[in-house]
Amino acid sequence: MAATPLTDAELAQALTGLPGWTVQNGKLTAAFKADRAAVPTLYAAVAAAEDEANHHAEIRILYGTIAFALATHDAGGAITARDTAMATRITALAAEHRARPVDS
Repeated sequence: MAATPLTDAELAQALTGLPGWTVQNGKLTAAFKADRAAVPTLYAAVAAAEDEANHHAEIRILYGTIAFALATHDAGGAITARDTAMATRITALAAEHRARPVDS
């Protein structure tokens, strides 16, 4: 069963609870800044959460910044509740690793 894309209103509501996350190029995106030594452990924690959820982000790491982009392939690349749930989990993991959102 394919995932259902969020409506504009549902997405707007979800973004109110996701500080630092925005929609760019049709994907839910955020970047977090951390001590460079913390980035690998944050990445490992996110990878484990992604595997558990069977939902994976595009991830870019540059120095002490780790950026995420989420969209659901089963929904034609649209943003779904799976993406907002993973964004919530990534945000929590980032906080645990003392990473802070990078201003958009």
